[in-house]
Amino acid sequence: MTQDRITLVATAIVVGTGALWGFYWLPVRALAGMGLPGAWGTALITVAALVLLAPLAIGRRYQIARANRAALASVALGGAAFALYSIGFVYGRVAIIILLYFLTPVWSTLIGRYVMGWHTPRLRIVAIAVGLVGLAVMLSADGDIPVPRGAGEWMALLAGLLWSVATTGIRAKSTLDPVAAAFIFALGAAVAALMLAPVLEPWPVGIPLENAGRMIGLALVTGGFWWGLSVASLMWATVRLEPARVGILLMTEVLVGAASAALLANEHLARLEIIGGALVLCAGVLEVWPARRSALGR
Repeated sequence: MTQDRITLVATAIVVGTGALWGFYWLPVRALAGMGLPGAWGTALITVAALVLLAPLAIGRRYQIARANRAALASVALGGAAFALYSIGFVYGRVAIIILLYFLTPVWSTLIGRYVMGWHTPRLRIVAIAVGLVGLAVMLSADGDIPVPRGAGEWMALLAGLLWSVATTGIRAKSTLDPVAAAFIFALGAAVAALMLAPVLEPWPVGIPLENAGRMIGLALVTGGFWWGLSVASLMWATVRLEPARVGILLMTEVLVGAASAALLANEHLARLEIIGGALVLCAGVLEVWPARRSALGR
């Protein structure tokens, strides 16, 4: 397969993964509604993913043992970032959580420039400014100081920053195959969720037996489909694309998530929130445009 073909396939996988994750809030909120508040639902989902991936990971134990420690830490950190993002849906509005997370192109560009020493085109500097302005507008829609409000928004913002760090490390260091990477990713997420769960909410008591069976079934489906299959595909694609490009391509999640939340949960954005969100999306487009223009010029 040629490099252009690999890039095209990786791009399609990331776009599809973003669209799929636009519906991820549904099982998370469903588990909360069944009696698993806070991070407990995410913990159950990620543990279920670990159980499903463990047989495959055992066959790759020597590859994992020989892997670069920075690569393992980067993949696990990516999982922790997704765990924070997942938990955020329980405490905040879907569209705002997604938009705060998707400031990742801004953080990725800053990390690439000042930590990794990668070249930063001028338009990407403009993208950072536009993204930060969008963040300020979105968070000041109620006339308040433009800072995240509530645990969900803070977790989403932190998740985006951690994901940017993780994708930079994954690109630079990781040689894990997709299945091994998905297992380490789920492990990092499970550890983060289990650490946060008792801090955010006490363990729920008195869960009806019929609900327990439904919870486990939903967690297995969600863990296998979102955290297993889609993450393994994303790990394959991430090492073949620039971190900032991964961030912009995943923005299909913003559109799908906002539309699904409006239709299914009656969550609508105020005018200033829409304007701020549009600026965040524009920042992503500006961030990737220099690379796209360069590719077209070759």
